Amino acid sequence: MFSLLCCSLLLICAQQTVSNAQKQGAQTAPHTSQPSADRRQFCQWPCKCGPRPYCAPGVSAVLDGCGCCKSCARQIGEACNERDVCDPHRGMYCNFSADKPKYEVGVCAYMMAVGCDLNGAHYENGEAFQPSPLYKCTCIGGAIGCTPAFIQKPAGLLGPAPLMGNRPAGHNLPSPKTHQQDTTYKTAWRKNCLIQTTPWSPCSKTCGLGISTRVNNDNGKCEMRKERRLCLLRPCKKTLLRTVKAPKGKTCRPKFHAKKAEKLSMSGCTSTRKFKPTYCGVCSDRRCCVPNKSSMIKVDFTCKGGSKIQWKMQWIRSCVCQRKCNDPGDMFSDLQLL
Repeated sequence: MFSLLCCSLLLICAQQTVSNAQKQGAQTAPHTSQPSADRRQFCQWPCKCGPRPYCAPGVSAVLDGCGCCKSCARQIGEACNERDVCDPHRGMYCNFSADKPKYEVGVCAYMMAVGCDLNGAHYENGEAFQPSPLYKCTCIGGAIGCTPAFIQKPAGLLGPAPLMGNRPAGHNLPSPKTHQQDTTYKTAWRKNCLIQTTPWSPCSKTCGLGISTRVNNDNGKCEMRKERRLCLLRPCKKTLLRTVKAPKGKTCRPKFHAKKAEKLSMSGCTSTRKFKPTYCGVCSDRRCCVPNKSSMIKVDFTCKGGSKIQWKMQWIRSCVCQRKCNDPGDMFSDLQLL
Protein backbone atom coordinates (compact mmCIF):
# COMPACT_ATOMS: atom_id res chain seq x y z
CA MET A 1 0.00 0.00 0.00
CA PHE A 2 2.84 2.39 0.87
CA SER A 3 4.59 1.71 -2.48
CA LEU A 4 1.38 2.46 -4.42
CA LEU A 5 1.03 5.79 -2.62
CA CYS A 6 4.62 6.78 -3.48
CA CYS A 7 4.10 5.99 -7.16
CA SER A 8 0.97 8.16 -7.26
CA LEU A 9 2.78 11.12 -5.70
CA LEU A 10 5.67 10.84 -8.18
CA LEU A 11 3.25 10.78 -11.13
CA ILE A 12 1.42 13.90 -9.87
CA CYS A 13 4.74 15.79 -9.46
CA ALA A 14 5.84 14.88 -12.99
CA GLN A 15 2.57 16.14 -14.50
CA GLN A 16 2.88 19.47 -12.67
CA THR A 17 6.48 19.91 -13.87
CA VAL A 18 5.50 19.35 -17.53
CA SER A 19 2.55 21.74 -17.20
CA ASN A 20 4.75 24.53 -15.76
CA ALA A 21 7.32 24.10 -18.56
CA GLN A 22 4.62 24.41 -21.24
CA LYS A 23 3.29 27.62 -19.65
CA GLN A 24 6.75 29.19 -19.53
CA GLY A 25 7.37 28.27 -23.19
CA ALA A 26 4.09 29.87 -24.22
CA GLN A 27 5.03 33.07 -22.39
CA THR A 28 8.52 33.38 -23.93
CA ALA A 29 7.56 32.41 -27.52
CA PRO A 30 6.20 35.86 -28.58
CA HIS A 31 9.39 37.57 -27.37
CA THR A 32 11.72 35.34 -29.46
CA SER A 33 9.73 35.76 -32.68
CA GLN A 34 9.31 39.53 -32.39
CA PRO A 35 12.66 40.61 -33.96
CA SER A 36 12.15 38.52 -37.12
CA ALA A 37 8.65 40.00 -37.54
CA ASP A 38 10.08 43.55 -37.43
CA ARG A 39 12.82 42.87 -40.03
CA ARG A 40 11.98 44.65 -43.29
CA GLN A 41 11.81 42.54 -46.45
CA PHE A 42 13.28 44.29 -49.51
CA CYS A 43 12.51 41.51 -52.01
CA GLN A 44 9.01 40.94 -53.34
CA TRP A 45 7.70 38.10 -55.45
CA PRO A 46 6.60 37.74 -58.15
CA CYS A 47 9.27 39.98 -59.63
CA LYS A 48 8.27 43.36 -61.06
CA CYS A 49 10.97 45.12 -63.09
CA GLY A 50 10.90 48.56 -64.67
CA PRO A 51 12.98 49.76 -67.66
CA ARG A 52 16.59 48.60 -67.58
CA PRO A 53 18.73 51.40 -66.09
CA TYR A 54 21.68 53.02 -67.88
CA CYS A 55 24.49 53.11 -65.34
CA ALA A 56 27.15 55.82 -65.20
CA PRO A 57 30.63 54.97 -66.56
CA GLY A 58 32.49 52.70 -64.16
CA VAL A 59 29.31 51.50 -62.41
CA SER A 60 28.27 47.90 -63.06
CA ALA A 61 24.75 46.89 -64.10
CA VAL A 62 24.15 43.76 -62.01
CA LEU A 63 21.29 41.45 -61.09
CA ASP A 64 19.78 42.55 -57.79
CA GLY A 65 20.03 40.40 -54.68
CA CYS A 66 16.46 39.16 -55.19
CA GLY A 67 17.47 37.55 -58.48
CA CYS A 68 14.86 39.60 -60.34
CA CYS A 69 15.96 42.81 -62.07
CA LYS A 70 19.05 44.59 -63.36
CA SER A 71 20.14 47.55 -61.25
CA CYS A 72 23.11 49.88 -60.88
CA ALA A 73 25.45 48.45 -58.26
CA ARG A 74 26.02 50.42 -55.06
CA GLN A 75 29.45 51.96 -54.62
CA ILE A 76 31.88 52.34 -51.73
CA GLY A 77 30.34 53.90 -48.60
CA GLU A 78 26.76 53.68 -49.89
CA ALA A 79 23.90 51.86 -48.17
CA CYS A 80 23.15 48.31 -49.28
CA ASN A 81 20.72 45.53 -48.38
CA GLU A 82 19.55 42.13 -49.57
CA ARG A 83 18.16 43.75 -52.77
CA ASP A 84 20.59 46.61 -53.50
CA VAL A 85 23.95 44.84 -53.86
CA CYS A 86 27.45 46.30 -53.90
CA ASP A 87 29.58 46.33 -57.05
CA PRO A 88 31.11 42.82 -57.32
CA HIS A 89 33.37 43.83 -60.22
CA ARG A 90 35.14 46.34 -57.97
CA GLY A 91 35.72 43.85 -55.15
CA MET A 92 32.98 45.14 -52.80
CA TYR A 93 30.68 43.46 -50.31
CA CYS A 94 27.86 44.61 -48.02
CA ASN A 95 29.06 45.02 -44.42
CA PHE A 96 26.11 44.53 -42.03
CA SER A 97 28.20 44.59 -38.82
CA ALA A 98 26.91 48.02 -37.72
CA ASP A 99 23.23 47.02 -37.95
CA LYS A 100 22.86 44.58 -35.06
CA PRO A 101 20.75 42.59 -34.36
CA LYS A 102 18.57 42.89 -37.48
CA TYR A 103 21.40 43.03 -40.07
CA GLU A 104 18.98 44.79 -42.40
CA VAL A 105 20.99 47.66 -43.93
CA GLY A 106 24.75 47.66 -44.46
CA VAL A 107 27.48 49.76 -46.05
CA CYS A 108 29.52 48.85 -49.15
CA ALA A 109 33.15 48.08 -48.31
CA TYR A 110 36.14 46.64 -50.14
CA MET A 111 37.22 43.04 -49.69
CA MET A 112 40.84 42.37 -48.81
CA ALA A 113 42.96 41.86 -51.94
CA VAL A 114 46.35 42.67 -53.43
CA GLY A 115 47.18 46.16 -54.68
CA CYS A 116 48.42 47.39 -58.07
CA ASP A 117 51.68 48.79 -59.40
CA LEU A 118 51.82 51.28 -62.28
CA ASN A 119 54.79 53.33 -63.47
CA GLY A 120 56.66 52.82 -60.19
CA ALA A 121 53.71 53.76 -57.94
CA HIS A 122 51.79 51.34 -55.70
CA TYR A 123 48.02 51.59 -55.18
CA GLU A 124 45.98 49.71 -52.60
CA ASN A 125 42.99 47.57 -53.55
CA GLY A 126 39.99 49.82 -54.20
CA GLU A 127 42.11 52.98 -54.37
CA ALA A 128 41.07 55.47 -57.08
CA PHE A 129 43.75 57.50 -58.86
CA GLN A 130 44.20 59.61 -61.99
CA PRO A 131 47.46 58.90 -63.85
CA SER A 132 46.40 61.10 -66.77
CA PRO A 133 44.13 64.15 -67.19
CA LEU A 134 41.98 62.02 -69.51
CA TYR A 135 41.46 58.91 -67.38
CA LYS A 136 40.37 57.97 -63.87
CA CYS A 137 41.45 54.53 -62.69
CA THR A 138 40.75 52.15 -59.84
CA CYS A 139 42.87 49.29 -58.50
CA ILE A 140 40.73 46.15 -58.27
CA GLY A 141 42.41 43.07 -56.84
CA GLY A 142 45.68 43.50 -58.71
CA ALA A 143 44.06 44.72 -61.95
CA ILE A 144 43.62 48.33 -63.11
CA GLY A 145 40.32 49.52 -64.59
CA CYS A 146 39.98 52.97 -66.17
CA THR A 147 37.16 55.19 -67.42
CA PRO A 148 37.24 58.56 -69.22
CA ALA A 149 37.60 61.50 -66.86
CA PHE A 150 34.82 63.29 -68.68
CA ILE A 151 32.24 62.43 -71.33
CA GLN A 152 31.65 65.11 -73.90
CA LYS A 153 28.30 65.14 -75.67
CA PRO A 154 28.26 66.06 -79.39
CA ALA A 155 27.81 69.81 -79.72
CA GLY A 156 25.03 69.51 -82.32
CA LEU A 157 22.94 67.38 -80.00
CA LEU A 158 22.96 69.78 -77.07
CA GLY A 159 19.87 71.98 -76.98
CA PRO A 160 19.66 75.48 -75.49
CA ALA A 161 19.53 75.68 -71.71
CA PRO A 162 15.97 76.02 -70.35
CA LEU A 163 14.92 79.36 -68.88
CA MET A 164 15.00 79.00 -65.11
CA GLY A 165 13.62 82.43 -64.17
CA ASN A 166 14.34 83.40 -60.59
CA ARG A 167 14.21 79.86 -59.22
CA PRO A 168 17.20 78.80 -57.14
CA ALA A 169 19.57 76.35 -58.75
CA GLY A 170 18.21 72.83 -58.50
CA HIS A 171 14.78 73.99 -57.19
CA ASN A 172 11.84 71.79 -58.26
CA LEU A 173 14.14 69.64 -60.37
CA PRO A 174 13.66 65.87 -60.28
CA SER A 175 16.51 64.18 -58.45
CA PRO A 176 18.56 61.90 -60.73
CA LYS A 177 18.46 58.17 -60.12
CA THR A 178 21.47 56.74 -58.36
CA HIS A 179 24.40 56.04 -60.73
CA GLN A 180 22.24 56.27 -63.87
CA GLN A 181 23.53 57.94 -67.02
CA ASP A 182 21.73 60.74 -68.85
CA THR A 183 20.35 59.21 -72.08
CA THR A 184 18.36 62.11 -73.53
CA TYR A 185 20.69 62.29 -76.51
CA LYS A 186 21.06 58.53 -77.02
CA THR A 187 18.40 58.24 -79.76
CA ALA A 188 19.70 61.26 -81.68
CA TRP A 189 23.25 59.88 -81.40
CA ARG A 190 22.23 56.70 -83.24
CA LYS A 191 20.52 58.62 -86.03
CA ASN A 192 23.34 61.10 -86.53
CA CYS A 193 26.60 59.35 -85.65
CA LEU A 194 29.54 61.64 -84.98
CA ILE A 195 32.64 59.77 -86.16
CA GLN A 196 35.33 59.66 -83.48
CA THR A 197 38.79 58.14 -83.86
CA THR A 198 41.70 58.01 -81.44
CA PRO A 199 45.31 58.24 -82.68
CA TRP A 200 47.17 55.00 -83.29
CA SER A 201 49.06 53.81 -80.23
CA PRO A 202 52.87 53.43 -80.37
CA CYS A 203 54.05 50.15 -81.86
CA SER A 204 54.18 47.39 -79.25
CA LYS A 205 57.73 46.49 -80.33
CA THR A 206 60.74 48.67 -81.07
CA CYS A 207 62.01 46.06 -83.53
CA GLY A 208 60.31 43.30 -85.50
CA LEU A 209 56.59 43.00 -86.20
CA GLY A 210 54.43 44.58 -83.50
CA ILE A 211 50.83 45.69 -83.11
CA SER A 212 49.34 49.17 -82.91
CA THR A 213 45.74 49.88 -81.84
CA ARG A 214 43.15 52.63 -81.97
CA VAL A 215 39.45 53.00 -81.15
CA ASN A 216 36.80 54.40 -83.49
CA ASN A 217 33.06 54.21 -84.14
CA ASP A 218 33.16 54.26 -87.95
CA ASN A 219 30.76 51.33 -88.37
CA GLY A 220 27.09 50.68 -89.02
CA LYS A 221 26.16 50.61 -85.33
CA CYS A 222 28.24 53.66 -84.38
CA GLU A 223 29.89 51.58 -81.66
CA MET A 224 33.36 52.29 -80.28
CA ARG A 225 35.47 49.34 -81.40
CA LYS A 226 39.17 48.55 -81.14
CA GLU A 227 41.06 48.33 -84.42
CA ARG A 228 44.48 46.70 -84.80
CA ARG A 229 47.22 46.89 -87.39
CA LEU A 230 50.73 45.53 -87.79
CA CYS A 231 53.74 47.81 -87.48
CA LEU A 232 57.42 47.33 -88.27
CA LEU A 233 59.71 50.12 -87.09
CA ARG A 234 63.02 48.38 -87.81
CA PRO A 235 64.49 44.86 -88.00
CA CYS A 236 65.90 43.18 -84.90
CA LYS A 237 69.14 42.05 -86.55
CA LYS A 238 71.94 43.85 -84.70
CA THR A 239 74.38 43.19 -87.52
CA LEU A 240 72.09 45.06 -89.90
CA LEU A 241 71.60 47.98 -87.50
CA ARG A 242 75.36 48.37 -87.12
CA THR A 243 75.60 49.12 -90.84
CA VAL A 244 73.15 52.03 -90.47
CA LYS A 245 75.33 55.09 -89.98
CA ALA A 246 74.34 58.73 -89.67
CA PRO A 247 75.52 61.20 -92.33
CA LYS A 248 78.74 63.05 -91.63
CA GLY A 249 78.24 65.72 -88.96
CA LYS A 250 74.87 64.26 -87.86
CA THR A 251 73.92 62.14 -84.86
CA CYS A 252 70.80 60.55 -86.39
CA ARG A 253 69.73 58.83 -89.55
CA PRO A 254 65.92 59.16 -89.54
CA LYS A 255 65.18 56.35 -92.01
CA PHE A 256 66.74 53.66 -94.15
CA HIS A 257 65.47 51.12 -96.67
CA ALA A 258 65.68 47.35 -96.69
CA LYS A 259 68.40 46.14 -99.05
CA LYS A 260 66.18 43.48 -100.60
CA ALA A 261 62.54 42.45 -100.61
CA GLU A 262 61.63 39.75 -98.09
CA LYS A 263 58.51 37.99 -96.86
CA LEU A 264 57.07 38.93 -93.47
CA SER A 265 56.67 36.27 -90.77
CA MET A 266 54.29 36.38 -87.80
CA SER A 267 53.21 33.61 -85.38
CA GLY A 268 53.87 30.79 -87.82
CA CYS A 269 52.32 32.65 -90.76
CA THR A 270 54.20 34.01 -93.81
CA SER A 271 53.14 36.79 -96.17
CA THR A 272 52.18 35.67 -99.67
CA ARG A 273 54.35 38.34 -101.31
CA LYS A 274 57.66 40.04 -100.59
CA PHE A 275 58.04 43.58 -99.27
CA LYS A 276 60.86 46.11 -99.19
CA PRO A 277 59.80 48.42 -96.34
CA THR A 278 61.18 51.72 -95.12
CA TYR A 279 62.56 51.54 -91.57
CA CYS A 280 63.04 54.22 -88.93
CA GLY A 281 66.71 54.76 -88.12
CA VAL A 282 68.75 55.12 -84.98
CA CYS A 283 70.52 57.91 -83.10
CA SER A 284 73.73 58.09 -81.11
CA ASP A 285 72.46 60.75 -78.66
CA ARG A 286 69.62 58.78 -76.99
CA ARG A 287 66.97 60.21 -79.27
CA CYS A 288 64.51 57.79 -80.85
CA CYS A 289 63.21 57.78 -84.42
CA VAL A 290 59.48 57.21 -84.95
CA PRO A 291 57.21 57.29 -88.02
CA ASN A 292 56.27 60.77 -89.15
CA LYS A 293 54.25 59.97 -92.27
CA SER A 294 52.71 56.62 -93.10
CA SER A 295 49.88 54.95 -94.97
CA MET A 296 47.94 51.70 -94.59
CA ILE A 297 48.31 48.56 -96.69
CA LYS A 298 46.77 45.09 -96.50
CA VAL A 299 49.01 42.04 -96.15
CA ASP A 300 47.82 38.49 -96.85
CA PHE A 301 49.38 35.71 -94.75
CA THR A 302 49.39 31.94 -95.29
CA CYS A 303 49.57 29.92 -92.07
CA LYS A 304 50.34 26.32 -91.21
CA GLY A 305 47.54 24.00 -92.26
CA GLY A 306 46.66 26.13 -95.28
CA SER A 307 44.58 28.76 -93.48
CA LYS A 308 44.81 32.36 -94.67
CA ILE A 309 44.49 35.65 -92.83
CA GLN A 310 44.67 39.30 -93.80
CA TRP A 311 46.11 42.10 -91.64
CA LYS A 312 46.26 45.84 -92.03
CA MET A 313 49.80 47.18 -91.75
CA GLN A 314 51.43 50.55 -91.28
CA TRP A 315 53.60 51.44 -94.29
CA ILE A 316 56.25 53.96 -93.23
CA ARG A 317 57.07 56.81 -95.62
CA SER A 318 59.21 59.05 -93.42
CA CYS A 319 60.48 59.21 -89.83
CA VAL A 320 61.45 61.90 -87.36
CA CYS A 321 63.90 61.69 -84.44
CA GLN A 322 62.81 63.19 -81.11
CA ARG A 323 63.77 63.24 -77.44
CA LYS A 324 60.36 62.09 -76.21
CA CYS A 325 60.62 58.32 -76.40
CA ASN A 326 57.42 56.45 -75.54
CA ASP A 327 57.65 53.15 -73.71
CA PRO A 328 55.53 50.58 -75.61
CA GLY A 329 54.56 49.00 -72.28
CA ASP A 330 53.21 52.26 -70.80
CA MET A 331 49.46 52.41 -71.38
CA PHE A 332 49.37 56.19 -70.80
CA SER A 333 52.52 57.24 -72.67
CA ASP A 334 50.71 58.62 -75.72
CA LEU A 335 47.89 60.47 -73.93
CA GLN A 336 47.78 64.23 -74.02
CA LEU A 337 45.31 66.89 -72.86
CA LEU A 338 43.38 68.32 -75.81
